Amino acid sequence: MSKKKDQPTLFDLDDTPMHDSLAKTVDHSGQGKTNPKELEQPPASDGEGQEPPNLHNHIPTHERHGPLTDMIDFNFLQYASYVICERAIPNMADGLKPVQRRIMHALQEKDDGRFIKVANVVGHTMQYHPHGDASIGDALVVLTNKRYLIEGQGNFGNIFTGDRAAASRYIECRLTDLAREEIFNRELTQMIPSYDGRNKEPVTLPCKLPMLLMLGAEGIAVGLSTSILPHNFIELLEAQIQIIQEKKNSKPAKINVLPDFQTGGLMDVTEYDKGIGKIKLRARIKKRDDDKLLITEMPYAQNTESIISSIEEAIKKKKVPVRSISDFTAEKVEIEITLTTGANQDKAIQKLFAFTKCETSVSSRIVIIHNKRPVEMTTEQVLRENTRQLLSILEMELKLKKHHLLEEFHTKTLVQIFVENRLYKKIEECKTYPDVIEAVEKALEPFRPQLKRDVTKKDIEMLLAVRIKRISRFDIDKNRKDIEAILNELAKIEKYLLELDAYAIRYIRALIKKYKDDYPRRTIIDTFKAMDVRKLTANELTIHLDEDKGFLGHGIKGDPYLQCSSLDKLMIIKNDGSYIVMPPPETYFVDGHLLWCGQYDREVVFTAIYTEFGVTYIKRFKIGGVIMNSDYRYIPEKAEWLFCCLGTPEAIYVKYKPAKGQRISQQVYKPNQVLIKSVKAKGIQMTAKEIARIDTKPGRWWDKKMESPPGMLL
Repeated sequence: MSKKKDQPTLFDLDDTPMHDSLAKTVDHSGQGKTNPKELEQPPASDGEGQEPPNLHNHIPTHERHGPLTDMIDFNFLQYASYVICERAIPNMADGLKPVQRRIMHALQEKDDGRFIKVANVVGHTMQYHPHGDASIGDALVVLTNKRYLIEGQGNFGNIFTGDRAAASRYIECRLTDLAREEIFNRELTQMIPSYDGRNKEPVTLPCKLPMLLMLGAEGIAVGLSTSILPHNFIELLEAQIQIIQEKKNSKPAKINVLPDFQTGGLMDVTEYDKGIGKIKLRARIKKRDDDKLLITEMPYAQNTESIISSIEEAIKKKKVPVRSISDFTAEKVEIEITLTTGANQDKAIQKLFAFTKCETSVSSRIVIIHNKRPVEMTTEQVLRENTRQLLSILEMELKLKKHHLLEEFHTKTLVQIFVENRLYKKIEECKTYPDVIEAVEKALEPFRPQLKRDVTKKDIEMLLAVRIKRISRFDIDKNRKDIEAILNELAKIEKYLLELDAYAIRYIRALIKKYKDDYPRRTIIDTFKAMDVRKLTANELTIHLDEDKGFLGHGIKGDPYLQCSSLDKLMIIKNDGSYIVMPPPETYFVDGHLLWCGQYDREVVFTAIYTEFGVTYIKRFKIGGVIMNSDYRYIPEKAEWLFCCLGTPEAIYVKYKPAKGQRISQQVYKPNQVLIKSVKAKGIQMTAKEIARIDTKPGRWWDKKMESPPGMLL
């Protein structure tokens, strides 16, 4: 990966490196070349018993593979270069992809101020774009809906509902005043042949607007993609003024322009990081009555259909307390949500943000074509480059205008000299056309100091074509006034060229004044508080237990057992020595073996007692890590389960079965003497006697008068 100052290049598509890499595969000395005849003949053997070479061995990647590999590499690089530069990635110079630029060029060629059938524009654009009418029509609709460059008439779809535009034969469009005045100048546009060589198309348009960030862009190419979010036009212009003024202020301006979307909504830009991060977006939701909510604005890249679908999905999962949804969207977004009886509006709004597309996040990565290469930039770098380009174009326009004024001054001054000094009298006696040219040329020589350049033959021919009415006093006086106006205009241009920064600032402020009311900020900048989703859904589900049928879950009828979130993991401990961790089940068969059910915590401690081969053991353990929905055991497979509880009881009361010669019939054990181990560890030996009763508290079966020595844990 190579980098330039302030312009980190993703990869180099320049011709030279590509040709160098191809040159390395060509052996100009003749060594290493393969004779085609050699491929037809098997390799000769040097002696008996020698094995032929293994033709199936792979050639190492660092060695030459042959002409077919070279051809594939070359063709793939050509294809990748074309897709990146000529289809998917916008250009820094004018912020447009090739299809968009060709549409704008075609519209400018056909522009007469009136609306034009989109089908006609698409057909005209096909002279320049080789990929068919569908891509052109779709791109034109997208540009029109962004409002800056193309004005539409008819059904161009609805960005709020996601409805598609009408067929191109039914809708019309034309350039906006902004596009017509600010992005075209034929004299400053470099033209190249179109794909079939029949026409000329622009390399880029001489755009004076920060169009890349104004419009935004999405594109996927070979090996890279771009996601540029649209920004507010007026804020971009104000930031450009700051950049120009930083020379005067002798310190760099703090440039931090932020996205703005036509769909409005709320936006958290904490992680935007000048276009190389992401933003969080929320719908604007208002309260209506006591049991209704109204969505009036949506997050970027969403529409009413996707919003409503996500809410319906959340209703099915019982994540949002919504009873019904009504969509009244037309020119404005209006989705009415009726809540279930007793639902809290504030909590319902939080749940809509948490579980539906009322809140989304959008990533930004500004990858563009700059100087014929794809580069990744920040919004500040893009805007600084746009500002540099603005100053350059303004300077070229002033110089071009100066050139035209000088030519006009030259022409009018020649006419004035020719008429006022009656130089046309000099040609009355001339018999040939060359004599006429020579006579006028000699007559103009004394007046050369009044001109700003030499007189050409073309100038003399122009003078000879002067109409007779120009000799009148009216035209002579008018000509003098025109020359005076030209000189005044030239003086202004010279001043503007000397004070280019001030001229550019006046130009930008004029744009702001003209378009400020047309392009207000629509998306409100906010900081979202992190939502505790588990808290929002803490009592979302009620787990019931049906002891008669042996089922546990939130989808059965029975006695309420616990409340939990759908995001929780439940741990089910059974009295047969097994356990399982799973999401809250809709229906789970416990078969009467349920001992405990609660939220999974790998650090929680259990105490268990079991008998194996006639010996009783006690263990304290942590569940630790598990695989969801997998059955595990906390006592050995062939052991007999006696007791298990959550935590560590203060004491364990044990009553033994009567036996011949048995001196001790009951004992009290202290489980806290047992070390906590993993769930797979073996327990500590309690006793070899048969146990009749065991519990954490003495019941009626416990003889308080009988001697009960403390149990020994070995």
